[in-house]
Amino acid sequence: MIWIVLITFALAAVMSGVAISYVAGAAAVLAFVLTDHAAYLGILPQRIFSQIDVFTFLAMPLFILAGETMTRGGVTRVLIDLAMLLVGRLKGGLGYVNIASSVFLAGISGSAVADAAATTNTLVPAMTERGYRSEFAAALTAASCVIGPIIPPSIVMIFYAALMNVSVAALFAGGIVPGLLMAVFLGAYNFWIARKEDHPGGTAETLPPVKPTVLRALPALLIPITIVSGIVFGIVTPTEAAGLAVAITLTLVFLYACWDRKGIVGAFKISAKLASGAVERTVMLTGSIFMILFAAAVFGYLMGILKVPDQIGALVQSLGLSSTYYFLLASGVMFLAGMVMDISMALVLLVPVLIPAAIAGGADPVHVGVVSCLNLTLGLISPPFGGCLMVISAASGVNYMRLSLAILPFLAVQIALLILLIFYPEITLTLPRALGLVR
Repeated sequence: MIWIVLITFALAAVMSGVAISYVAGAAAVLAFVLTDHAAYLGILPQRIFSQIDVFTFLAMPLFILAGETMTRGGVTRVLIDLAMLLVGRLKGGLGYVNIASSVFLAGISGSAVADAAATTNTLVPAMTERGYRSEFAAALTAASCVIGPIIPPSIVMIFYAALMNVSVAALFAGGIVPGLLMAVFLGAYNFWIARKEDHPGGTAETLPPVKPTVLRALPALLIPITIVSGIVFGIVTPTEAAGLAVAITLTLVFLYACWDRKGIVGAFKISAKLASGAVERTVMLTGSIFMILFAAAVFGYLMGILKVPDQIGALVQSLGLSSTYYFLLASGVMFLAGMVMDISMALVLLVPVLIPAAIAGGADPVHVGVVSCLNLTLGLISPPFGGCLMVISAASGVNYMRLSLAILPFLAVQIALLILLIFYPEITLTLPRALGLVR
């Protein structure tokens, strides 16, 4: 019967040109009928609302709002200047600036697409002017923006925590080391390419002034410190931390406007205008996310009725796979799905089906969660339908096919890190254990 569900979903996805949430929802409802479970449709509204009635989900629109305000209010430019000051002098310096900027921005927005949009217009033209190949600059920007959803705060991890009943604080702590390792891996590849293609370093004339840059950046760095420390040490909930992030970001936008001598009245007008645009964009994004959650709740309910997780667990036991090798196999499935599916849809459809068997086999829920979030996030830069690739291609003017080819070496580096994390869980779990968040 499960094949009927899968075939129905695949046919609907191929033949329909509507949004993926509508495709998933319609396919799931049709599958209820085809599998002789139409009697369960009457309880769907209750199941849908119980699926989204999760307090942690309230943090998502607030983190989105903080990221939108940050991008519109110039905080992104401040952090890029700080990265330029720190690593811009090195050979291939703008490549390191690209990576370092994503690390700084990761502590604020928690969204790969937001980071991609924020950095592309600034860094790709600057790298091209200094002699970098345009497709390399765009591909590095795409690869480094994946750091955003791994280093906390992370909207994807909040999704996962709510779906699988895992501690948000533990997931956030578990994402710090993998996120920094990704920056190291990308930096090592940039080091090699910089010498191979003779990329330049920055000069004193091209670097921002030290004192103003540091003074403007220090308040911005308070945002990730406040969010991460507050959640990890149990001072605030994820939702409260997201609210603090919005408050600090709005305050920074006002202070930066005053710093630029706009005056108090002018600063208020600028802040209000930016906040209005950010709220409008946040409402649109939040609505689309919850539409996906509605559809996924329907599909997930059918998977539960058909006992698909139990069937997968029984299959794993019959094959004699260890939790590690099963998780490696499941990660391969998630990676392939992430190449063609929206990350939110892939998360809510695949994780409840594939991951319970890995946890039942002995895998740690936090380790599995962090790696799964990283895995699905790589779909944003994976051809043929990578969301970040499309954003960066449109913003930079680099041909999508050229960008898809240029991203492949970076993707290989990140997949190598993914496999390393799967086989060595301690890389992910050391920090959460040190903080007492994981046994």
